[in-house]
Amino acid sequence: MILGNWYYFAVSLGIGVAVYRRAGEDFGSFFLGNQQMPWWLLGISMVATTFSTDTPNLVADIVRSTGTVGNWTWWAFLLTGVFTVFLYAKLWRRSGVFTDVEFYELRYSGHSTSRR
Repeated sequence: MILGNWYYFAVSLGIGVAVYRRAGEDFGSFFLGNQQMPWWLLGISMVATTFSTDTPNLVADIVRSTGTVGNWTWWAFLLTGVFTVFLYAKLWRRSGVFTDVEFYELRYSGHSTSRR
């Protein structure tokens, strides 16, 4: 590894340790940052989680299988991302849930969503 990689690793580790100490008080503070983060920042974070190393592969596959018109398919993600930041993040915070599973339990009144 070159020096820049070690520097990046050290800074990332330092930030992680500092945040862990502040957010490790209880379950809510660990997952929700004591609810001190603004809703718009949480919304941006929710959108950012949809982009990963497989996103370029997805876009390339869409264009390969549908042609250049397929670019419009993934541009629709922009619209859903805007909704996530400005609508869903506010509603998610207002619901008082921590995780996706808690949201599903709230939505379906604690009943299993699977067929029996």
